[in-house]
Amino acid sequence: MLSYAALLVGLISPGPALLGLMGVSLDRGRHAGQRFALGIGTGSFSIGLLTLTGLSAVLATYADAMTAIRIFGGLYLLWMSYRAFRTAFHKAPVANSETVSEATKQITGRGYYLRGLALHLTNPKAILTWIAIISIGFSEGAPLWVGAAIVIGCGLLSTGIHLLYATAFSTAPAISIYRRAANWINGVLGVFFAVVGLRLLVNR
Repeated sequence: MLSYAALLVGLISPGPALLGLMGVSLDRGRHAGQRFALGIGTGSFSIGLLTLTGLSAVLATYADAMTAIRIFGGLYLLWMSYRAFRTAFHKAPVANSETVSEATKQITGRGYYLRGLALHLTNPKAILTWIAIISIGFSEGAPLWVGAAIVIGCGLLSTGIHLLYATAFSTAPAISIYRRAANWINGVLGVFFAVVGLRLLVNR
């Protein structure tokens, strides 16, 4: 239960995954947002399983592994920042859950799924959160089913909550607000992704 609570705190606090999901859901609609959320959920399961089987030990032994993750994560966030700024400075039709723009058609549901997966797998915050979650709930000598319950339960929570976020951000009121403030919202997202991406690349 402590592990589940720790995950919920992490899901509530804004981070690259949540803000990326918000941008996709508002700009591209419910279908794209839900596929992006499923990618995040798969990434959460994957990181949880890797952490349970020794990712924390690998990172402690090979410091370069975390450095590589930070570099990939930072570059990916800078790419997302570029896309957000490009959207902010170019007026384009806004998609909703009923209609799909030509730009959306160029990216399949699988494409949004892979973007969500890539964002989460290269997110150091998600990795460190999972290390904390496993450390809280899976003490030395605990039976394996406890670790499995943590990974499966937290993975399902992460997937379900991100799907709820995708649905909420793609509702008519949210899209209506987005239509009126799309440039400002994408500008803020661009700044956020740029700042976090640069911090990942610069900080040790």
